[in-house]
Amino acid sequence: MINQPQIPIEPEKGWDMNFVSGQANPIGLKFDLQWDGKIGRGEFTPSELHQGWVGIVHGGIIECLLDEAMAWTAWYEGVNAVTAATQVRFRRPAKIDEPLVITSSIIRKRRNLLEAEAKMSLKDGTLIAEGTSSLLIVSLVQEEETKW
Repeated sequence: MINQPQIPIEPEKGWDMNFVSGQANPIGLKFDLQWDGKIGRGEFTPSELHQGWVGIVHGGIIECLLDEAMAWTAWYEGVNAVTAATQVRFRRPAKIDEPLVITSSIIRKRRNLLEAEAKMSLKDGTLIAEGTSSLLIVSLVQEEETKW
């Protein structure tokens, strides 16, 4: 058996420096996911700082946004969770300066796992990428916790 270090997860600390959604992170994406009670929705417009090939958004940035949307969806559902496994399918390249819409929802709840899905599309609905994740539940969100 591999002896892995125990890393404490303190969900109430450090949100503002999260790479994808932290509003205080100077190199972060500053993504914000809004919640309507069932579906999370956010928008992101990538710049040339987010490119892989010239003019095309790096796939890792796309995956980060989908992963973050699914994790926030778990939080909105009342649990702090970390990604245990994720799968992303890219449908078409996303271009720099092209506004993107990211949506997410929970598709299944288990005792200690949530399964979530997220989609990224253009404003006209053209699908860019879609993903699913299994999220390991770490703890319940405390009533007094706020997103920031």
